Amino acid sequence: MKKYLLSTAAVAMVALAAPASAADLAARPYTKAPAYAAPAAPIYNWTGFYIGGHIGGGFPGEDNVVLGNRDGTFLGGVQGGWDTQFAPNWVFGLEANYSFKDTSSSFDNRGLGSVTGRLGYTWGPTLLYAKGGYAWADSRFTNGFGGDGGRDGYTVGGGLEYLFTQNWSGKIEYQYYDFGNVTAFGPGIGTVVGFKNDEHTVKAGLNYRFNLGNLGGGFVQ
Repeated sequence: MKKYLLSTAAVAMVALAAPASAADLAARPYTKAPAYAAPAAPIYNWTGFYIGGHIGGGFPGEDNVVLGNRDGTFLGGVQGGWDTQFAPNWVFGLEANYSFKDTSSSFDNRGLGSVTGRLGYTWGPTLLYAKGGYAWADSRFTNGFGGDGGRDGYTVGGGLEYLFTQNWSGKIEYQYYDFGNVTAFGPGIGTVVGFKNDEHTVKAGLNYRFNLGNLGGGFVQ
């Protein structure tokens, strides 16, 4: 009987000690799942230098008679410039461009050049801008038309440009050129006809923007 009582007491002590031992174990720490962090929105920067090319068409103005020729002509050329972004959604820039025209006429401008300032408003990768400044026409007129060798004038226009990547942007642009009036004359007959030398152009272009860190165009994460 004594052995039976001792055995029963030992079993009871073990049973009582087991919950106490489990309670003495350190509780498993609770780890909260990390919160989802959305990717940072890209910061677009238009500041920097760029070079590029364009293609499009040129069309005589309403008062540009050109012997009744109202047909458009293909053009293509190059451009280069510099932009700076400020305040913080405005962009100011300077640009030079030249367009070669596909024409065999003796009365058309063979090429159009300009040096302009431009001011635009940007939201994200999109820039809407207006431009204006000095223009020059390669007006190698023949058949008695004055102004052979080039004419000075002015140009105004505007466009929409979009940043595709950190270094590349594309644009669509309208530009109007005005080079004043041209007169036709012949020996002994005096002035016989005059017309306004002006032109409308529509161009699509692609620019490479030099990403020079904080001074370069493009966008960063």
